[in-house]
Amino acid sequence: MSREPHALDALLTLQERPPAPNWFAACLALGWRALLKIKHVPEQLFDVTAFPIMMTLLFSLLFGGALAGSVESYVQFLIPGILVMTVVMITMYTALTINKDIAKGLFDRLQTLPIWQPSALVGALLGDLVRYTIASVVVLVLGLILGFRPEGGLLGLAGGVGVVLVFAFSLSWIWTMMGLLLKTPEAVMSISSIVSFPLTFGSNIFVDPGTMPGWLQVFVRVNPVTHATTAARSVIQGSPDLPALGITLIWSVVLVLVFGAITMYLYRTRNNR
Repeated sequence: MSREPHALDALLTLQERPPAPNWFAACLALGWRALLKIKHVPEQLFDVTAFPIMMTLLFSLLFGGALAGSVESYVQFLIPGILVMTVVMITMYTALTINKDIAKGLFDRLQTLPIWQPSALVGALLGDLVRYTIASVVVLVLGLILGFRPEGGLLGLAGGVGVVLVFAFSLSWIWTMMGLLLKTPEAVMSISSIVSFPLTFGSNIFVDPGTMPGWLQVFVRVNPVTHATTAARSVIQGSPDLPALGITLIWSVVLVLVFGAITMYLYRTRNNR
């Protein structure tokens, strides 16, 4: 079967290769990929919608009367804490997605592309920031329905969410590291839960630490979730706690520097095998 000469010439013609995307474009593209996955697997939105609703209603309705005399009084203290807890808990999903991408060979395919290689990790985290924002909005809207009235107004709410997102982004690097180290999604979920539950429940999210035993207060005071909760709560209420904000920022920077460096090392090592 003969081919048209011009068709063969078109196949053999050398064209200038398009320039490789810079690191920022690569991160945005892979972040957009993380969001597109929601279109095909909408169940991914369960943990950023149903989970925040369940946690907010459960703790406010069960403990509101016992701890503060009424649900409306308790939600003034609880909602900023539940905001932090919800976002911290769903950061574990980052490790699951990365672990599944490794199992499917996605990282091996990305390795062959002329892109900044860590963009696969950074892009996944950027995509998850959108999910964290959705969860934050769900918690705050439900809190307003239950009677939460932040003294900081809309600006305070936006600032509080910003504090939570910065902290969540830094915390996600821990789970990203686990996603690279562990072999199965089940192992990732188990280890992540074991780490995250003491951090969230052993904090000032639900009650004043002053009511706790002395030894537990020591843990609560050094717990980064406690400082993030205090910082977010103070900003939302219109009276920023500068020491808590500073400590939260320091924790965020340390987590990114330490676990980000370990994650990048593990990622390069895996790609060089």
